[in-house]
Amino acid sequence: MTNTTRKPARRSKAEQRAESIEQILDAAEFLFSKNGLHGVTLRDVANRIGIHTTLVHYYFNDKQHLFEAVFARRAGVTSGRRIEALETYEREAGDSPTVEGALRAFLDTDLDLYYEGGKHWMNYAAFCARVSNTPEGAELMDKHFDPVVLKLVGILKRALPDYSDEDIFWGYHFVTGALMNTLARTGRIDRLSSGLCKSDDFPAVKDRMARFMAAGFLSLKDRDL
Repeated sequence: MTNTTRKPARRSKAEQRAESIEQILDAAEFLFSKNGLHGVTLRDVANRIGIHTTLVHYYFNDKQHLFEAVFARRAGVTSGRRIEALETYEREAGDSPTVEGALRAFLDTDLDLYYEGGKHWMNYAAFCARVSNTPEGAELMDKHFDPVVLKLVGILKRALPDYSDEDIFWGYHFVTGALMNTLARTGRIDRLSSGLCKSDDFPAVKDRMARFMAAGFLSLKDRDL
């Protein structure tokens, strides 16, 4: 009997191109998550994966295009999952949506995606947190995430019919601030709590955040102005 060894199938040029692009995006995502847009060069990205800078230029032209590509690559996934979760919750809640229910659809869905998605999704989470308060990041947040945010706000308005739009938008502002602080995973909570709480423990955050934020929304009803 003759032993034959099959040679691995050669990858097509399209497959090689796709792999190169993914490697560049992964490297840029990590670096942008640590240093932001202005703290990273295309040379830094190229050096991280051991390629020449000209190849990064070939695929992405300049750093701004690369930055936008990194943002967009996963934005549709997280936005789409949250829209679906909010629509499902809206159907199930019928005429009686609650603040916590809406927030759980919005927050828990995202926290699960980042935590269960592995290191690349956690890098993307940190990337979004870092750039969200920059002009270039805020513009992309508007472009990619406004539809899902406005969907959440619409359900919150139905859950809180006696509340002003102003209060609901401020409430969302506080929610997203807490979410971005969580996604940043700075390690500050680890140090403050002497290790009792860990910044990458998204399941612990998920267990508490929606309940905490819902109570904040409800507290706005009877405050003294």
